[in-house]
Amino acid sequence: MSFFGFGQSAEIEVYLDGQENRKTAEVKTEDGKKERLYLYYDGETVSGKVNVCLKKPGSKLEHQGIKIEFIGQIEMFYDRGNHHEFISLVKELARPGDMIAHSSYPFEFSCVEKPFEVYTGANVRLRYFLRVTVIRRLADIMKEVDIAVHTLSSYPEMNNSIKMEVGIEDCLHIEFEYNKSKYHLKDVIVGKIYFLLVRIKIKHMEIAIIKRETTGSGASTFTENTTIAKYEIMDGAPVRGESIPIRVFLAGYELTPTMRDINKKFSVRYFLNLVLMDTEDRRYFKQQEITLWRKGDKLRKPNLQAPAIMAGTQNLQNTAQQYQQTDDKEDKDEDKEGEEEEVQQPVKEDFLRVQGSQSTDKLDQSGDPFEQREESPKESPENQIHNMTREAGDGQNDNGNDSLE
Repeated sequence: MSFFGFGQSAEIEVYLDGQENRKTAEVKTEDGKKERLYLYYDGETVSGKVNVCLKKPGSKLEHQGIKIEFIGQIEMFYDRGNHHEFISLVKELARPGDMIAHSSYPFEFSCVEKPFEVYTGANVRLRYFLRVTVIRRLADIMKEVDIAVHTLSSYPEMNNSIKMEVGIEDCLHIEFEYNKSKYHLKDVIVGKIYFLLVRIKIKHMEIAIIKRETTGSGASTFTENTTIAKYEIMDGAPVRGESIPIRVFLAGYELTPTMRDINKKFSVRYFLNLVLMDTEDRRYFKQQEITLWRKGDKLRKPNLQAPAIMAGTQNLQNTAQQYQQTDDKEDKDEDKEGEEEEVQQPVKEDFLRVQGSQSTDKLDQSGDPFEQREESPKESPENQIHNMTREAGDGQNDNGNDSLE
């Protein structure tokens, strides 16, 4: 990318070390488009070289110095004039002088701290970038190169299931349960809804993943809710004792880890929203917050003994050929016996559990996929029923169902 301006007579190129083999990540830009950037992690060194190329061979470039900066920055879209920098590192590449030929300058930001993940939302943007500046009297020559940063987390030690009874007094009581409260970005949400009392005519039920972005503070707080995904889990009137399974795959959606009070500027939280609609088009919902985190890729360790193993394998193959003819009959007999054992002992798959998915068993009975999970926090005991919230102005007649939160 070139920056053209008055008096500009050189172009800047930034090359990152190992960029041919470095992973890339897709990052959304401010205008909603997507671009692939080189991916880095917290504490990883950012190094490379800067090439300054003169446009006209034989020309001379006078400058007051050349520098490179590594910047971590938060931009509020409603406050364009102010950029909040939480990282600002500077390296001097060249002192003031004259440049008469193409020049290359190495740089290195060793073990640089990158505490937050890149993010572009409705009202805020967090980015990391390298900025190279050739300082001149009239107009500086500048170039910026963005990089992507991901924050990795370990598996949470305490990951209780979410279990709660919700409903409308004397009209509807349901019990819902999700197998965990913390999920990685490629995880699967498994749950179940059990109807304890049904005295209203329900015709539809759905579950949605809601992203809530909060920026600013005090009177200048902005909240943006975005529906990431929506699933219909029931169509028709349920009956007492009916159980509805839930399974939501997160891998196919553009999700980020949960971000809480990032540099005291913004937060990103996720909720599961359970919505019911009755025959009079009144909608009742209950939201439950979940925590999302990014799981690192599993990498196999390199086998340092591979050359020796290959050489030994070749010798074993040559020796085995001498005994192959005498052992063929025994091998065949063993293969037949092994096949018979496999036929007698088929592998049981998890799909066999689908046969009982429509049973009237409650969630806490034996054989349930949640039986190994710990109980929900004490703040939400099983015997406490939480009211569902009805959306305002969604029905014509209330019929006494306004006793909600």
